[in-house]
Amino acid sequence: MSESAGWQPTASLAALESRAQQLAWVRDFFARRRVLEVETPVLGRYSVTDLNIDSLPVAPTSAAGGQRNLWLQTSPEYPMKRLLAAGAGDIYQVARVFRNGERGSRHNPEFSLLEWYRRDFDDVALMAEVADLVCGWLECPRPVTLGYREAFLSFTGIDPFTSDSGVLRQLCRRWMASAQVAELQRDECLDLLMSCCVEPELANLGPVFVTGYPESQAALARVSEVDGVRKAHRFELYIDGLELCNGYWELTDAAEQRRRFDADNLARRRAGRPPMPVDESLLAAMEAGVPDCAGVALGLDRLLMLKLGLKDIAGVLAFPGERA
Repeated sequence: MSESAGWQPTASLAALESRAQQLAWVRDFFARRRVLEVETPVLGRYSVTDLNIDSLPVAPTSAAGGQRNLWLQTSPEYPMKRLLAAGAGDIYQVARVFRNGERGSRHNPEFSLLEWYRRDFDDVALMAEVADLVCGWLECPRPVTLGYREAFLSFTGIDPFTSDSGVLRQLCRRWMASAQVAELQRDECLDLLMSCCVEPELANLGPVFVTGYPESQAALARVSEVDGVRKAHRFELYIDGLELCNGYWELTDAAEQRRRFDADNLARRRAGRPPMPVDESLLAAMEAGVPDCAGVALGLDRLLMLKLGLKDIAGVLAFPGERA
């Protein structure tokens, strides 16, 4: 696209006005609940170890003992947890975040994320608050709740906790060549089946919370044994099949979090991706004492897409990646 042809915004002026109204709604929502708005750095010394997220590095900067990369943040989660450990209480943030290589009808490399943490909440209490915010803004019915296990049993016919990897790979051959499927790890199979089999069916259910993810997909959530299997206290909200947010009853055990970071980096090496430096500041904060809390990250651009009935994220962005 030439510069002369690409100078105009992709969002309408009405969409930009609705974005401003959405931000006002969010800030009023939290002000009424006495949740403090905070800001944390967009540029940080560390990023995430998650296998499925690629971070954007910034040219090395001088540091004691040499040079090191800085990273555009994929989420404000780690510094916000440091604030929690320092006694900040209930907090939220409207953040600009970045993920490398993500561009499509639902993705842009730079996007707006609403993240908040509530002390003495578990995942169930936070789901109720997410519903208050989202359904209040969209003026839609409150979500139903569907277990991850029940969703797979209903829409794929397999149990994601007990089915063997061979069965999962066999199902995945509908969407990938056999040679590619043979390389997939168990969770990669489950992610593919979630995208191709489960999410399209969720579109027929209206607003729905999916809960009780496998322990291997806990990320930064606590885990409990339920119905004979270990499940993460993690939830995602889908509306019309669009994934809107990801929330946890937060893990506060620093040793367990380090183990998970190390497992992430092992998975990255196996997948041919570079390991990521572990955020020692976060781990130190957890050792000092992150309080019992639940947290959630919600995509504001996607929320606005739902409000305006749009199918492409470009319609709510002034300038998406190719026009930035």
